[in-house]
Amino acid sequence: MDRSPIDYYADPDSKAWAEVGFDPYPAGRPPVEIPLVARPPVRVLRDLREYYDAIVVGSGAGGAVAAFVLAESGASVLVVERGSWFGARDLAIDHVRNHRFFSGGDLDTPPGHPRAVLGEDGETAVQSDDVRYHHNAITVGGGTRFFGAQAWRFLPDDFRMAALYGVPEGSALADWPISYDDLEPFYEKVEWEVGVAGRAHLGEGVRKRDYPMAPFPPTSEANVLEAGARALGWPTGPVPLLLNTEPRGGREACIRCGQCIGFACPVDARNGTHSTVLPRALDLGTHLITEAQATRVSDNGDVEIAAGGTSRVIRAGRIVLAGGAIETARLLQLSGLGNDWVGDCLQGHTYAVAFGLFDSDIHDGLGPGPSTATRHFSHGNDGIVGGGLLGHDFVKTPALHYLMGLPPGIDPAGPDARHAAAETYRRTINVWAPIQEIPTRDARVRTASTVTDDLGLPVARLEGLQHPEDLRTFAFLSEKSQEWLRASGATRVWQPDGARGRALSGGQHQSGTARMSDSPGHGATDPHGKVWGTDRIYVADASLHVTNGGANPVLTIMALAWRTAAHVAAIG
Repeated sequence: MDRSPIDYYADPDSKAWAEVGFDPYPAGRPPVEIPLVARPPVRVLRDLREYYDAIVVGSGAGGAVAAFVLAESGASVLVVERGSWFGARDLAIDHVRNHRFFSGGDLDTPPGHPRAVLGEDGETAVQSDDVRYHHNAITVGGGTRFFGAQAWRFLPDDFRMAALYGVPEGSALADWPISYDDLEPFYEKVEWEVGVAGRAHLGEGVRKRDYPMAPFPPTSEANVLEAGARALGWPTGPVPLLLNTEPRGGREACIRCGQCIGFACPVDARNGTHSTVLPRALDLGTHLITEAQATRVSDNGDVEIAAGGTSRVIRAGRIVLAGGAIETARLLQLSGLGNDWVGDCLQGHTYAVAFGLFDSDIHDGLGPGPSTATRHFSHGNDGIVGGGLLGHDFVKTPALHYLMGLPPGIDPAGPDARHAAAETYRRTINVWAPIQEIPTRDARVRTASTVTDDLGLPVARLEGLQHPEDLRTFAFLSEKSQEWLRASGATRVWQPDGARGRALSGGQHQSGTARMSDSPGHGATDPHGKVWGTDRIYVADASLHVTNGGANPVLTIMALAWRTAAHVAAIG
């Protein structure tokens, strides 16, 4: 090959996809004529009102849900989004530049928004194609535009980690000021309003209503893993997904393509906020401005917004921040709001990953991929603080298989790599396990001293390392992942190369930087998300999470946003 192997395996016009047996559309290509989400009406800065009952910063999982709930209550709402709108087929399918191939960058992030990290020589600017950026999508719909859509409820024990396990030395582990029962009604509202396909798992919290859609039929990999789990005595079940398994809301069902997470859905079957609650909020009169940045907020109701080379101050009765755990903390710090908890306890999900090689082809290529999982090791593990989910991950792209999935002993730059990729792609299964991380105040967001964005404002500076306890949980779940693969018939099992060491965690599951608490001495916001020391500033994203659960957090983000917005609407 006269180009890099990654580019070779990412190129649909090379021989790579045929060599490994990857078909991006195993159940058929997207129909040409199909209902797609229309471009929303977007306002310009000069046409905005002088005053809104609520201004929501961010249109992702938390912001758009909050906007919908507030608009449904009769409030006048403005949503401020830093990114742009992209239709279902506006972005190219690029296996290097997307929101799954973390070091390849993406096609949607607006320029001029670096972040900073600390090194031996002081601050260093990093861009979104650097893993240290801890990137999430900057676009209408935020991370839900490209997310894998796993819609897990947190478990009841996830809300009382300190009570169950104590507080590890050097950590800031604490119980939530609310319980699973407090959040259960809002989980239900999100599952039915936004749309989740699934079936309840054994051992989860009590639910009053089933999911609105049936889960996907199991893939061939799921059948193999479920047989292994039965042999081990582990309960399994389908992965709940914010995807249409049937036509719903004027949009079609998922076509089960092999390019789900990280890419725009070609038929708009993904139930992100861009395709569900945000259009409904706009129908109710909400205003949306894109390519606009909230640069300062004030407890007197002022929101300074920059767009198109100019800026303007708009007034609001309530201000709801939902820009993600990193950018929400940054905006609070730029605005001089909140206490000394703001920015602390940045968490994400460290993933324990294992691969298993089988003697025959076990890969059918049907998406979205993660059709089975077990929550058996989320809690109650001897000597481990918490635990986490174990589940089959999404369909492997050829480039990711080459990068992560080659068996040990194969030199990726050597002559055997291409043959190994072709021989193993259809015969490997991967199991991924997001661990329940332990918060520490040393893992944090601060405003940079020397690095600025294109408006001249200090960017978010990311500091610190995750707690050492996370490495113990990582090792435990890594071993359980490998045990599952062996019991399922894998003849060879391994972890990807590279020993796991302490790092800063955040990424697409970033959380914790404005955590809720019963008092200002233990967190940044009250139990309804109001920033301590303010009267009208609320947070409605994963910044509120005291702990981030041992599973994907998006359903909890949405449920908390619904709860916060309902509270704001009730108090007027």
